[in-house]
Amino acid sequence: MRFLFVGDSMTIGCPGDFTWRYRMWRHLEASFGGPYEIVGPRDALYDPAAGAPVSHAYAAPDFPVAARRHLAGWGEGWLHMAPLIGPAVAESRADVLLVSLGLIDLGFYTDAEQTAANVRAFVEGARAANPRVRMVCLPVIPNVRAETDAPFAAEVNRFNELLAKAVADLDSAASPLLLASVPASYDIHRDTYDGTHPGVGGEHKLAAAFADALHGAWELGTRYAL
Repeated sequence: MRFLFVGDSMTIGCPGDFTWRYRMWRHLEASFGGPYEIVGPRDALYDPAAGAPVSHAYAAPDFPVAARRHLAGWGEGWLHMAPLIGPAVAESRADVLLVSLGLIDLGFYTDAEQTAANVRAFVEGARAANPRVRMVCLPVIPNVRAETDAPFAAEVNRFNELLAKAVADLDSAASPLLLASVPASYDIHRDTYDGTHPGVGGEHKLAAAFADALHGAWELGTRYAL
């Protein structure tokens, strides 16, 4: 089974980060009862000093190069990933997409309705490459802007509603879609280092959201041990 991580700055990470991808890899190593592979066209971290994804300075020396693969980008959202996902799935032969997107879209590019339309385009592109692909989508999680900007918070809530509707509408037996749950205990003051990007606690909780969804819906792996 081939897993592909898709995300924005919270998924790609910066030099010195473990990333929630690392936490998920550790979980799969411990609990996944079968052969698996992490796939994707990228493997770097985003280096703010260079303004580009050119760093490989992960915090964990035991994170294998092959397990670092992903399709995530700093400043990239559903808008950017929708045209990329088809070729990425076709090339990597991904079976399961773990997707964390939306905050960047709403913050800089599109409103809730436009972002939801890009979700549907993303699903269409992934299925064109693999009609049996599975997807787990995480809603937009708590962030510092939503805490202080009421209109933006309302837009985030509206998008999360539309994302849930899109997942329900597009779910099928051949290509299941699943909505992960935002961790109930997620606290931007403890689980992030800047109000948005996950620190160690946030990394574990994001990995747990995906791991618990995989286990609960499809009995893949076990629940995450926080």
